Amino acid sequence: MVNQDMITDRIIAFVREIGIEVRMDEVVPAQAFVPGIAIQDGALVIDMEKLKYPGDILHEAGHLAVSDAQSRKSMGGILDSTNENAPAEELMAIAWSYAAATYLSIDPHIVFHEFGYQGGGSNIVDNFSEGRYLGLPMLQWVGLCLDPKHALLKGCEGYPTMLKWLRD
Repeated sequence: MVNQDMITDRIIAFVREIGIEVRMDEVVPAQAFVPGIAIQDGALVIDMEKLKYPGDILHEAGHLAVSDAQSRKSMGGILDSTNENAPAEELMAIAWSYAAATYLSIDPHIVFHEFGYQGGGSNIVDNFSEGRYLGLPMLQWVGLCLDPKHALLKGCEGYPTMLKWLRD
């Protein structure tokens, strides 16, 4: 079994490396959608004492990564699920976090665990494993990756390989 602290450290290092600020601080549950992680002023705040699932860091980072640079700077609190763009942004964050798990060679079930995604984490992994990439068209539309067909035409690797990790 892989050490959870090592996975957490690897995920945090990756998130920082791609340009998302990560701060270690106390997270009040009312500020967080998932245990131990909050978004404040475009940064991830992680409370290591309350963090339950390290893969949640990738998903929350995905929300920041798929937002345009201007919006990303001001993101904070629990993201508004009533926003008209929320379903598309959620699908993009799911696809982004799957690509990140693949890039990091982390079992995708660590991100899509049984206690998230309304219990549908395994279904998400099954879909991605079979090449049914939820959210891929939107990631491609914003310039983060190419689907396999378009990548082949351009002579590069397709999703889950990313062209870049942050939206402009």
